[in-house]
Amino acid sequence: MNVLEVEGLTKHFPIRSGLLQRETGRIRAVQDVSFHIRRGETLALVGESGCGKTTVSRCILRALSPTSGAIRFSQADGTVTDLATLSRRALRPLRRHIQMIFQDPYASLNPRMLVGDIIAEPLLVNGVPAARREARVRELLDLVGLPATARTRFPHAFSGGQRQRVGIARALALDPRLVVADEPVSALDVSVQAQIINLLLDLQDRLGLSMLFVAHDLGVVRHVSDRVAVMYVGHIVEIAPTAELYTRPRHPYTEALLAAVPKPDPAQRDAIAAPSGEVADPANPPPGCAFHPRCPFAVPRCATEVPALRETTHGSWSACHRTNELTLQGVV
Repeated sequence: MNVLEVEGLTKHFPIRSGLLQRETGRIRAVQDVSFHIRRGETLALVGESGCGKTTVSRCILRALSPTSGAIRFSQADGTVTDLATLSRRALRPLRRHIQMIFQDPYASLNPRMLVGDIIAEPLLVNGVPAARREARVRELLDLVGLPATARTRFPHAFSGGQRQRVGIARALALDPRLVVADEPVSALDVSVQAQIINLLLDLQDRLGLSMLFVAHDLGVVRHVSDRVAVMYVGHIVEIAPTAELYTRPRHPYTEALLAAVPKPDPAQRDAIAAPSGEVADPANPPPGCAFHPRCPFAVPRCATEVPALRETTHGSWSACHRTNELTLQGVV
């Protein structure tokens, strides 16, 4: 069963200039993005900075209103609701079911609040009685590997990794059906990253969490995700099960991202170099495939026609003219 289905999601930001602030252009941050997340599954959304992955996550949370498209969320009773069409008032009772883990564990916690109050705040807002709040805070601290005494301390008394555990506890306070993790380990040291990733994996197994894991580091994504969706300049260019994407990437951009992952053994390093040139400007994207100016396999068709996201093998999709043609020929 799918917890979330995103279909044709598009988000444009107007560019305004002049005394009257008239619209002179648009930043096409997200263009016709579609994917789904199953119950108990982690889907990783990856790409370079500026590709639109954070905008997608904010549209799902309705921190941003999409320009067009559908965001269908399945509740525990089977009711499916399109979040994209709801007003702020109608969204309010659904927000408890979709929670977020923020990127920066230092900026996402109120320094003037005790850790226990930070974790209990979602419970307080949703009318949970005081006795139950206290018990739930203790339960959550134990769940994320922090002592019960942590509830009486301020965030500044903790390390970055411990603060992120507090953020995870806060996100889980209301037993959400979907957790959106926006680069939750990118601000942490490598050794601490591993601890948080292991915690998330453990919580997924114990609680059956469904998670959208937003990241730019494919080295991290490999250990936490069931499937990976790769974005470039607002478009999804490949979706595949994690194991298949890492062993048989279908899109040249995915190959380049994988080649950039550091490998300690020189014999295992890829011969594929990082793509040359700059990431395309979402305010003025190139015609056709947005990646074609940087792609070593580009053909004339790539400069004029946007490739469709097509299924290459069961469960794997790619938006590449070259891959699509090879698939039709039975080569891949």
